[in-house]
Amino acid sequence: MTKGKQIYSVDELIEKVKTYINDENDINLIEKAYLFAKRKHLGQLRVSGEEYINHPIATAIILTSIYADTSTLCAGLLHDVLEDTNTTKQELVEEFGEEIANLVYGVSKISRIRFSTENEALVEYYKKIIVGMSEDVRVIIVKLADRLHNMRTLWALPEEKRKKKAKETLEILTPIAHHLGIHKIKSELEDLCLRYLKPDVFYDIAEKLNNTKLERDNVVAEMLTTVNNILTEHNIKHEIKGRSKSIYSIYKKLEKGRKFSDIYDLLALRILVETEQECYTIIGLIHSKFKPIPKRFKDYIAMPKANGYQSLHTTVFGIDGYLFEIQIRTYAMDEVAENGVASHWAYKEHKDLTKASKNSTEAKLQFFKAIMELNEDKMSSEDFVNSVKNEVLNDNIYVFSPQGDVFELPKGATPIDFAYRVHTRVGETMVGAIVNNNIVPLDYELHDNDIVKINTNKNSLGPSKEWLNIAKSTQTKNKIKSFFAKNEKAAYIERGKESLEKELRKKKIAFNDFLNDDNLDLILNTIKEDSLTDLYYAIGSNKFSPAYIISIIDKNKENSNEVKLKAIPKNTENDIIVDGIDNIKVNIANCCHPIPGDDIIGYITKGSGISIHRKNCPNLDNMDDRMISVNWNSIIKNKYLVTIMIYSKPYDKALLDIMQKATNSNIIIDSMKTINKVDDVLYEIECWVNDVEHLNNFMRDLNNFSYINSIERFMR
Repeated sequence: MTKGKQIYSVDELIEKVKTYINDENDINLIEKAYLFAKRKHLGQLRVSGEEYINHPIATAIILTSIYADTSTLCAGLLHDVLEDTNTTKQELVEEFGEEIANLVYGVSKISRIRFSTENEALVEYYKKIIVGMSEDVRVIIVKLADRLHNMRTLWALPEEKRKKKAKETLEILTPIAHHLGIHKIKSELEDLCLRYLKPDVFYDIAEKLNNTKLERDNVVAEMLTTVNNILTEHNIKHEIKGRSKSIYSIYKKLEKGRKFSDIYDLLALRILVETEQECYTIIGLIHSKFKPIPKRFKDYIAMPKANGYQSLHTTVFGIDGYLFEIQIRTYAMDEVAENGVASHWAYKEHKDLTKASKNSTEAKLQFFKAIMELNEDKMSSEDFVNSVKNEVLNDNIYVFSPQGDVFELPKGATPIDFAYRVHTRVGETMVGAIVNNNIVPLDYELHDNDIVKINTNKNSLGPSKEWLNIAKSTQTKNKIKSFFAKNEKAAYIERGKESLEKELRKKKIAFNDFLNDDNLDLILNTIKEDSLTDLYYAIGSNKFSPAYIISIIDKNKENSNEVKLKAIPKNTENDIIVDGIDNIKVNIANCCHPIPGDDIIGYITKGSGISIHRKNCPNLDNMDDRMISVNWNSIIKNKYLVTIMIYSKPYDKALLDIMQKATNSNIIIDSMKTINKVDDVLYEIECWVNDVEHLNNFMRDLNNFSYINSIERFMR
């Protein structure tokens, strides 16, 4: 061992390879690649001073940590022979076959690029790197391993070159490692980049971690023992270990203004089990013992990240009040979390990269081939970079406009999604769609490489609400909802204007005289609104009655037979504010159970104060005109009762799942009734929630269970 240098041997490489590759022919091929590379690089030295062959061996050893297959390991050993020696591609084909030769050639193409972090050069880099990926994603994996070893020996370069190489790695290569889900390589690259870009910050964090290490180790050991005992008592086979936070991830949190002492997951555990069900069981056991921190629970099992990452995350008050981040996942999920796309190539009883796995990966990369075939003028540089950054290996489809522009859409997308992705106005004026020269219905499911043409009509009335059930993309649905929200606002404004005009006619007051500049200023100042349009909207949405608006100007209020309403008081301590009336008793109607976020209205009862209903409550149809405007306060102090109906397939642990979701969501279940039907089960649940958003998030989480058919809010 030389100071500052790590010297590797082929024996060390083969020893690591044999932990997951047993076929003698594969071992012999790897040794052959090593001998070939050693002979070709003979006499060459690296800047750091050691023999050049040390670098290819180190690259291959890094690849063994993510269980790379035999061809990838050979490519790792040979990755510099085309660039730095007199070897030809044909020679590689003759010695090692087409597959390995193409991998080495792909890495060489990338290595010849003069990297830069300037925008245009970055775009060119991405275009060329996609060429490599479009042939075989293993090219990128070899390049990442090559760069990781170069970063480990970056100390040998002058400072200016170190910073340039670190910046290039951080901005170009680590995002690719992230999108491929290769956490092991990505995390170490980030730490090494920070070490050379901001050494003071890096060593300051490292010192703080070292200073608190003994204390943290003791607390982690005690917490680990406690959790281990809990799982053992429940006969759950598991593996549990402390987990360290990378220096770079701590730096990113400090950069956002967090204090070192406030970073939640410096103390962390990772629990590995066999089954997905055990993951959810464990989260319930841990939360029953240690209080969880609200909004820190993440279910990436039900909703995996784009790169395939799955795990349950929670942060709890652990031993002695220390905060612990706990990750729970299966062994299979852990393999994907650590190795990403490379996990598909891990050997199990020595099986080559299966055809299914290889085809799946190649299918996901066909998009990049299509991009390279496009006329480059038809896609902006910014769009191209964003496509590469955001769409690598996502489970999406890629379709084209008639002009050749490519659009990424979620699998199952329809022409509606495509239209809105092109432009919101295209979506709002769409009247039909043509796919591959055939007219298709709007609910047609698009597929990779479809050519989609949208027919529009500028006189179109806009989207139909039915489109919300057809669209696949959340972005599309939000745009459709926004359209209707704007239209409904316009309707409220028109209704408010008509109501005010009608009330003025009843009182024989001229409209223009009433809304002169002085009167309008007085009204707007009184009701805290900004414009005449806002005034109409406030009346149309029942925030203020026309009578109250008139009463602001009309000094003879005693002659008015209407309820005199005023602007919402800002300092009231009640959850519900009754316009114009202080300290009056209010009751939540049992028929519709309104909760904060619902549009509400008050009904003046005889002797029981104001009964608060949802505006769409069917019981209001049978009531007289004793209505009064009410609103939710901006600050809500209480939880409110609501009833939901869950229609489910029969499943023994459904109630346990629902209870766990409720606990994780800070939902208090008041009562639960089970109604067994012929083919399904109905759960009627009364629960206490904060507001509509709180309820909707809970219902959406429940809908992720495959056995749940539908959920609806109940109104009597």
